[in-house]
Formats: sequence, C-alpha cells, structure tokens
Amino acid sequence: MSIAASDQPAARKARGAFFTPPAIADYLASWAVDDDPNARILDPTCGEAAFLHAAARELVGAGAAKDHLDKQVFGVDSEPESVARSEQALASEGYSATLRISDFFDIPASNQIGCPLPEMDAIIGNPPYIRYQEHTNTARKKSRAAALAQGVRLSGLASSWAALLIHACSFLKKDGRLAMVLPAELLTVGYAEPVRKWLRQRFAAVHLVMFERLQFEDATERVVLVIARGSGGCNAFSLLPVEDAVDLDSLRLFGPSHFTVAPAEAGKWSDLLLSIEQRQAFKRVIDMHCTTLGSFGSLELGSVTGANSFFAITEQTRREFGLVKKQLVRISPPGTKHLKGLSFSEGAWNRLRDAGEAVWLLRPSPDDRTQSLRRYLAHGEAIGVQKAYKCQIRDPWWRPPAVPAPDLFFTYMSHRYPRLVRNTARVSFLNSMHGLRLRADVPREMASALPLLCINSVTMLGAEIFGRSYGGGVLKMEPREAALLPVPSPPALSAAHEALRHDRSDLERQLETGQWEDVVQRVDEVLLNRALGLSNEEVRSLRAAAKTLRERRMGGRVRANEANK
Repeated sequence: MSIAASDQPAARKARGAFFTPPAIADYLASWAVDDDPNARILDPTCGEAAFLHAAARELVGAGAAKDHLDKQVFGVDSEPESVARSEQALASEGYSATLRISDFFDIPASNQIGCPLPEMDAIIGNPPYIRYQEHTNTARKKSRAAALAQGVRLSGLASSWAALLIHACSFLKKDGRLAMVLPAELLTVGYAEPVRKWLRQRFAAVHLVMFERLQFEDATERVVLVIARGSGGCNAFSLLPVEDAVDLDSLRLFGPSHFTVAPAEAGKWSDLLLSIEQRQAFKRVIDMHCTTLGSFGSLELGSVTGANSFFAITEQTRREFGLVKKQLVRISPPGTKHLKGLSFSEGAWNRLRDAGEAVWLLRPSPDDRTQSLRRYLAHGEAIGVQKAYKCQIRDPWWRPPAVPAPDLFFTYMSHRYPRLVRNTARVSFLNSMHGLRLRADVPREMASALPLLCINSVTMLGAEIFGRSYGGGVLKMEPREAALLPVPSPPALSAAHEALRHDRSDLERQLETGQWEDVVQRVDEVLLNRALGLSNEEVRSLRAAAKTLRERRMGGRVRANEANK
C-alpha cells in the first residue's frame, strides 16, 4: 500500500512510526489468527493497516465472512490520515474493520468503565518507538499511568513501546495471543526490566524471534518478534534466530531451529542472544575463575559541571583571562578519544595542554574575588552559563565539584569495548568517563595489570551482557553495571601480568594503532589459557560469543570493518 507524500521519513521517525515489512506482518498475522475464523484482532497503533490487512486475509482464509470483518478486526491510530488510508486500503480488497482515531492511552482498558472495545483473541502490531527524551510531559504521564493500572511500574527512562505493550494486553482475553514487533532493547536495557518480568508472569509460553539483519529501512534499531500465548506464567522462553524476514515462512515454533532458554529472574537478557553452549561456558568460567571489577574498588562518576564548555578551560583561555593555577584543577579533557593506550601520563597531559585541549577545571575557592575571576565569570554570565540547571542549584554557581584523582579511568561509552586506563598523571575527570578507586588492600600492581588484562574475551563478553546498547552501536555502562564486569581472580592476573611484562610496550602500541584484536588474542592466550587453564576450544567459544553480541550491537559494522582490513 502507498505512503502519502506528506508522510515523509523524518515525520514518521519523529513519532516513532516505521512501516513493517510484509513478511513480518504476514507471519505475525498467521500466529495471531491461528486458523480461528471467529478471532478478534486488535492493532493498537495500526498506522496504514499492514497488520490489519494481513489479519483480515488470514481470517477470510480461515473461513470468516468478509462482510463481518468489522466485528473482528479493530485498529486504533492517532493520525487521521493514516486511518483514512487504512480504510481505503482494506476496502480495496473488500475488507472492513472498526477503526478509531485516538491516542491509544485515552481508551480505557477492558476492565475499566467505558471501554469501547470487546475482549480480543489476539493483539498484533508494531508500537511506535519513541525514546524517553521525546516521550515527554502529558504523553509520558498517560502511558505510565496506563501501565501502572496493569500493575507494572515503569521508570521515566522508558520508551513509548513499553507502556503501549502492557496497555494493549489489557484488552486481551486471559488465554489470548500476542504477536508484536518490539525493539531488541527489550532484552538489554534496564528500564525494560519491569516489562521482562511482566512477560514471564502474564503468559504461559513466550517465543522470541531474533534477526541477524536490520529489518526496517528507515531505522537503525534491531527488533525482536515477541510471540506469546496463554496465561499463568512461564519459566523459559523459546528463542528462534533467523537471518532475515524471508526466513520466517520456514520457521516452526517447536522445531529444530529453536532452543529453550531460562532468562535470569532479574537483569538484562542480552545473553539470550548467545547459543546455549556459549551461555553455559560463560557462566562456568565466571563462577570458577572470576571476581568482579567492583571487588577491586569503587566506581564513581566524574564531575558534573552543567556547562563543560565554560568550566573546562584550555591553557590559552587560562592565560587570556589571567586565571592562576590555584583557581583550577587539572583534569583529563572531556571525552575519551585521547585515551588510546593503557595509561594517561603526565607527558600525555602536557601534550594535550600544548595542543589546546581543555585540561583545566575552573574551581576557585568560595571567597575568591580576584579581578581575573570576576572577568571570567562576567563572560560566563554574558553567555548565560549561570542559567544551566546544575549551576542554578549550586551555590556559588561558578564552583563545580571536583572529584579526587582516581587510580584508573573507565571509558563507559564505547563502540568496541570499555577500557580501563591507569591515571598516572593523577588528574581529576569529568562525567564523560568513570573513575575506579582501588581499595587499600588491593595490591598496587593491579593498577597496572587491570588496563591490559581486562582486554580479554571473558571480560569483554561480560561488558556486552551487562552493558546497555544504544543507537549507533554505542555500548554504555553505568557504575553499577561496570562493577559487575567479570574479571579473572587476582592470582591469575598477577601471573599473567608477570608473563606479559616484556610484551607490554608492544601491546600498548598495538592498541594505539587499532590492532586491538591482536591484543585480545595475546591476552587470552596468557590469561585464559595459561593462567586459568581454559582449553583453546573454550576460549574460541567465548571470543566468538563476544564478537556475536558486538556485531549485533553495532549493526554489522564489525563485519564490515574486518572485511576491509
């Protein structure tokens, strides 16, 4: 069916609408109807009726009368143009449906007074994917209230699809069917934890269909098909990996292509993307040979200034305004691109200072009234720095916090993998990275050992499992998640660190020149094979698992980069 010229990709993206490939709509419609000519089907955000069209075709094929489809096929959408085109498209093939122009969250659930819809045999669709930054104000309040009415409390970070899924299932019969396209972040992000728990409690059987390739032309997000039925709760899911939507025709929910997984009671389900052998190997290794990064010390946030462009100062700006060093704190510049090796040294800080990077943090004493400071503060007020939220709640607004220099930096936003970098320059840092402060009883050699030896396949796989995947392939780890990173035991680290002592300089040069896979292979050989005693097969399996999750997160960029080497 055609898309109106006025409905351009940018406008669809703004409201989170991405039109579903026919192969996916047909597959989900077949599951939803389940050869029942009397089934009632609801698409809560029907768009241009791709799902309703497929469902009507399945119903007629099962024996339903075309002239009664408006009693069986229901759709809701907030866009009048989409609803009008839906009616036209359905009518062009002799189908009909009951369509409503409404914000779906304005429709009372079936257990509430005033519900205009009957109970449904199946819910089908592709909810709008609107991130929490755009899902704001009244829309967010209504969606969270609808989810809470079904007993699910969502955080303010939840994207729009989460509440819509839960509200939609309130129209579902107790033993009804669910067939929806959802973002793959269902498995990986923290805010989806209540949704994951709810799925396990609500349905008797849940199947997850994962795609190796991106399925939506205008979107960079990976998707998962959630196919569920019944009620009463379940302990395990069926995971069905496929290459592309064209492979769905040959997919059988209870066949050799699927395997059963029992996800964790709490936390992310990123490990469901691995084979059961890889999952078992990872669990076995971390149970037998690993501790956590948090056992070495505390992970902490960097300084939040509210306006880095003003508070993070270059040497040129310092000289221009006559600011003196007692009014400043030395910092690693904002961002982490300059952290290429295993340590950040005094020499590296000096080179960045001379290159014009922001290596100073403004932090005068509260009673500082020098002319140079007044001049610089006047400059800040002229550009409105004092109006920034963090500045407004700080007294005085011009004195941001300064975190004491940590032992190591942790690059919590990354594409390949998060890294630890030893802070030999002993400088402070901003919130573009985290800091790791080692416990007093941790051997000092760990400050040198951890940056190199955490570049191993077990720790890197842990980062993919415990971290959060964001658009564009970015992996993010907050302090709590970073603290869970599996790290081989201190005795193994010490043995491997000693064995690699003479190779360290060469390995650091390889990191700085982008040959990080060679470094991983060498560290795996010394740390995992020799120190931990893992077999070559076990190490290869763990390395392949980390690569699998990294490739999925980065949308094929890993394979493309490797092909271009």
